[in-house]
Amino acid sequence: MNDLIEIRWHGRGGQGAKTASLLLADAAFNTGKYIQGFPEYGPERMGAPITAYNRISTKPITVHSNIYEPDYVVVVDDTLLESVDVTAGLKSTGAIVINTTKDSEYLKQHLKGYEGEIYKIDARRISIEALGKYFPNTPMLAAIVKVSKIMTDEEFLNDMQGSFKHKFAKKPEVIEGNMKALEMALKEVERV
Repeated sequence: MNDLIEIRWHGRGGQGAKTASLLLADAAFNTGKYIQGFPEYGPERMGAPITAYNRISTKPITVHSNIYEPDYVVVVDDTLLESVDVTAGLKSTGAIVINTTKDSEYLKQHLKGYEGEIYKIDARRISIEALGKYFPNTPMLAAIVKVSKIMTDEEFLNDMQGSFKHKFAKKPEVIEGNMKALEMALKEVERV
């Protein structure tokens, strides 16, 4: 892992991008890293575009601003590709991870000539299969962990098991589905 990894999340209100960025921060912290996880709000309404951020480092983090040149971008909703410049400032040495079933030609056309690595995953199918509902943030969280190599799959799954036990203490029946969604996503994220 580089000394500092910066991640920008693009999603819509209600899809869990903010929650996923905070879960990633917690998981990285639990593996001994320094972290930041924070959202940027515009109009706070369901379905409105939102942005969230992570900084993860092996050293103390002294920067406290938005992230303008991320190493990685996570796109939780592929309809944003047509309305938001998701590649703005994205380093060509990094990667973008998109929740989509669109083909590589469509993606390349909407990524404004981005020359770095492009990954995709069908978070809708995974979440519906594993959870019975559309919650794209869980598969997207696993996908960015896999692509960025912030931690090993085993470290990530162990941490998330503990996190879910705490978070869903009153709804233990959802833990198994969330863990299944993470495991599926770690295997199914693919480079375009």
